[in-house]
Amino acid sequence: MQVSQRLRAAAVFMAMFMAMLFVGAGAAWAQAPRNWQLSFQPAHSSVQQGIEGLHAMVIWLMAAVTIFVAALLLYCVWRFRASVNPKASRVSHHTALEVAWTVLPVLILVIIAIPSFRLIYFEDRTEAADMTIKVVGHQWYWEYNYPDQGDVKFDSYMIPADDLKPGQLRNLDVDNRVVLPAGKNIRILATSGDVIHSFFIPSLGVQRYAIPGRTIETWVRVDDPGVYYGECNQICGTNHSAMPIAVEAMTDQDFATWIAAAKTKFAAGGVPASSSPASDGNTQRLAAVENTRR
Repeated sequence: MQVSQRLRAAAVFMAMFMAMLFVGAGAAWAQAPRNWQLSFQPAHSSVQQGIEGLHAMVIWLMAAVTIFVAALLLYCVWRFRASVNPKASRVSHHTALEVAWTVLPVLILVIIAIPSFRLIYFEDRTEAADMTIKVVGHQWYWEYNYPDQGDVKFDSYMIPADDLKPGQLRNLDVDNRVVLPAGKNIRILATSGDVIHSFFIPSLGVQRYAIPGRTIETWVRVDDPGVYYGECNQICGTNHSAMPIAVEAMTDQDFATWIAAAKTKFAAGGVPASSSPASDGNTQRLAAVENTRR
């Protein structure tokens, strides 16, 4: 009876574990990390799809090599055991074997290298950008600039835990999201105003360092409208974890409406008083974020 209960409990646990792994493929889980997540966030860009494909290929190659080496080791232990071979062989070289264990790893590396280099060049930049945004990292907020959309510019701060509204995500939601049109090639130019940051959005396959004095390019094409979360994943100081990224992808019509409103909202050089790093509102906001960390 006790054994049966344990087996039943184990079955329930495994069912819950598998559900956590596979149920997350829906849109509700698409944009942000979830508890006990072991795999990638679902891909919503062609770059992230390429990353996941390369990852899967390398995992299968690793599994094949591991199984082959383990099987070979077990065979050697069995085939050359002391009871069958009381007198050990003194052979120390075998030309064909030495060539094989040199050539095969090289071929495996070539198999991995070809799609790796193809993916690196694919995610590097786009030759046919529909729009450009400039991303500037600061301690500890992001600045966004739309140079070909009337030079709209604004800052984006994490919302402190005490100011969160129902439905907003702790440590991920921001006051001003970066808004992009879905299905368009977006050129991203990343730089920094102080220390090294990293612009990282897992579900979109975007990861670029923001380095002072340098402008580094990448691109993204968001497949579907929605909100996609990321973070600075380069340690950049005390409030490093207070630099979330929230990307909202819209249809072309909704984006045109938003950019028209943004030109008014972020007029006069782009940064309204409430979004200026030196303003009292954001000074209090940074202080609230720091107090949250404590």
